[in-house]
Amino acid sequence: MANRFKSLVALQAEAAETGSGTLKRSLGSVGLIAIGIGVIIGAGLFSLTGIAAGNNTGPAVTLSFLLAAVGCAFSALCYAEFASMVPVAGSAYTYSYATMGELFAWIIGWDLVLEYSVGAATVSISWSQYLVKFFAYYGIYFPAQWVMSPFEKATMADGTVVHGIINLPSLFILILVTSIIIRGIKGSALINGIIVALKVGVVLLFIILGAYYIKPENYHPFIPANTGKFGEFGYSGVLRGAGVIFFVFIGFDIVATMAQEARNPQKTMPRGIIGSLVICTILFILFGTVMTGMAHYTEYKNNAAPVAVAIEKTPYLWLKQVIILAILIGYVSVILVDLLGQSRVFYTMSKDGLLPKMFSALHPKFQTPYKSNIVLCIFICLFAGFMPINIVGEMVSIGTLLAFVMVCLGIIILRKRMPDVHRPFRTPWVPVVPILGIITCLLMMFSLPLDTWIRLIVWLLIGLVIYFVYGKKKSKLQE
Repeated sequence: MANRFKSLVALQAEAAETGSGTLKRSLGSVGLIAIGIGVIIGAGLFSLTGIAAGNNTGPAVTLSFLLAAVGCAFSALCYAEFASMVPVAGSAYTYSYATMGELFAWIIGWDLVLEYSVGAATVSISWSQYLVKFFAYYGIYFPAQWVMSPFEKATMADGTVVHGIINLPSLFILILVTSIIIRGIKGSALINGIIVALKVGVVLLFIILGAYYIKPENYHPFIPANTGKFGEFGYSGVLRGAGVIFFVFIGFDIVATMAQEARNPQKTMPRGIIGSLVICTILFILFGTVMTGMAHYTEYKNNAAPVAVAIEKTPYLWLKQVIILAILIGYVSVILVDLLGQSRVFYTMSKDGLLPKMFSALHPKFQTPYKSNIVLCIFICLFAGFMPINIVGEMVSIGTLLAFVMVCLGIIILRKRMPDVHRPFRTPWVPVVPILGIITCLLMMFSLPLDTWIRLIVWLLIGLVIYFVYGKKKSKLQE
């Protein structure tokens, strides 16, 4: 059977639906921008910035941030056009349905599980590790076997080796955030807004206090000479550094999954997507400038906690605990937005018939896809409680980049198939911008290890089996 397409008219009619059985439209531009910032500013900022500076760029890490932001901007502009045209939950899945057909839409929808669900699992595991460190500072210690997966082990102070049983703190945070989400998008957005304000406050505090301890000599040379190996300083180091910190920016696309809960989405969606990316880019460049000015870039080499190195150059040693607390708080908002995004994608796929109806069943009081939230929480807890972070973490980036490629490709296809359709926001310089987005993302994908590609292929094959056994037969377009 030929590949089936969902018409743009049908999608726009779906976006216009209101009342019982539909998601509540309660998000404005500020709420959408806060959601974007909430997921973009994670602990990656506090770790990858130093690693890139120490190993690849030197003080020119600010140029790497700028390059990575430009790469993301290509995709963000494409997302903004789609989100204004088709303001329904589903993000890249929905856009692919209208431009490349049902099969590709399913592949992207299934692929987004890697970005959102597995991403939430990864963040929850890291949240658990930081929680243990935070309490250890005050002499409170968790039993090691209850904060690790069965595949991990730890050596105690007396030399005994303890094997993990289950990572309980990661399960706790996932269940807590899921319960918040079920109560409604408005409450979730309020909590996310408070968390984002705290996170941005800590970043600004570091920038303002650290600026007084900048030593200008630390900026020389701004671009250290290349060591003779590609990616180790020089201009190639700036490029490699952009690749390392590119993943700090991942998350703005989750704003697109909130389209069906946005007020006046034709205007607020582009503002949310582009606004969150612009604000984070400015903060990241200022953060990198201050950090590399406070300590010489060589002190950050292979250091996953570079902020601690910078803080040691000041009398504000209490900032170390504040930063860990900011990471813990920041991770909560990342998990919240990841879980929101995943449930909204499954909600849309269920409405299309590709997944069982329970994924689109709304709570009678809160009007949220609560059954989907509960099922996803159980699924994600299996990863978070029983898998080590390196396994789940490697799967997230490649899934995200594949979605970016599909969205950029979708803009080119739709401009050719439907050039006269009203577009409240238009991606500029088509096809140049989407082509540059595709090239950028593919370069990032090909830089990832082979085993990451193998996991992606196996994951997509599992998804195809589910589609041909269930989704294709139950699709609304089949009817």
